[in-house]
Amino acid sequence: MTSEDRDPETDVEESRSSSSPGEEPDETRPRGRRGLPVWQETIVLMVIAVGLAVVIKAFFVQAFYIPSESMEPGLVKNDRILVQKVSYWGGGSPQRGDVVVFGDPGGWLTADEESEPGNLLTRAMAKIGLYPTGGHLVKRVIGVAGDVIHCCDTQGRLEVNGKALDETDYAKVDPGDCYGPQPTGSQQCDWTAGPVPPGHIFVMGDNRSHSADSSYHLCSPDVTDCVPGHEYVATDLVVGRVFMLLWPFSRFEVLHRPADFATIPDSPPAGSTDGTGSDGGS
Repeated sequence: MTSEDRDPETDVEESRSSSSPGEEPDETRPRGRRGLPVWQETIVLMVIAVGLAVVIKAFFVQAFYIPSESMEPGLVKNDRILVQKVSYWGGGSPQRGDVVVFGDPGGWLTADEESEPGNLLTRAMAKIGLYPTGGHLVKRVIGVAGDVIHCCDTQGRLEVNGKALDETDYAKVDPGDCYGPQPTGSQQCDWTAGPVPPGHIFVMGDNRSHSADSSYHLCSPDVTDCVPGHEYVATDLVVGRVFMLLWPFSRFEVLHRPADFATIPDSPPAGSTDGTGSDGGS
């Protein structure tokens, strides 16, 4: 009988019977390398997680907390927020109505706003993006380059390029006050700022009577030691746009630019002047 005439099933049986006693068939033998020990896998996963956190913080999203009451009622002190860094990439810049996080232009930070996470562990976690960061300011963009901001119309509303803003949905004022107070000046509801210089923005806290913002740093005619232009924030200092209130979960919200800002003209009316004594410089 030739090899071609042999029964295939017989060949399989002979192959199995030819195996050594106690030896498993080849197909049942374990194959491949053994996995890493659990402790080594844990370390690898932690390194990957930290690496991803650093990359995300550096290029995409960063967590911050609200350091003061200046953005009430929408954002309350110690709220956790997420800031989108890619919003202003590729030539983009902050837009009117955006809530932005930015570095100190020089002497703007209060003691509350300068504070960092309380202990060594949380400070280290903040550095790599695993814990909300402090040491920055959070305000709303009211004016961009070329804009003229006036406080206020007969109804106490801010005007940007001659257009009055309806800010009742998000801004807060003390009884009898206006939406553009100037706490350090004698003309509390009668001032004009701008034109905003190129590469800068004019910002205000939503809690208008309790925010050391651009209006607070305006130079009033009766103040002699004020530096004109210090009221503006360089766009290079802006970290990004606040797009989410993350914590507490009971107030979780995705933030959007108020629609009223879309109706502001691109340029101020002819003849608009800066009534604060500022020359609009930086």
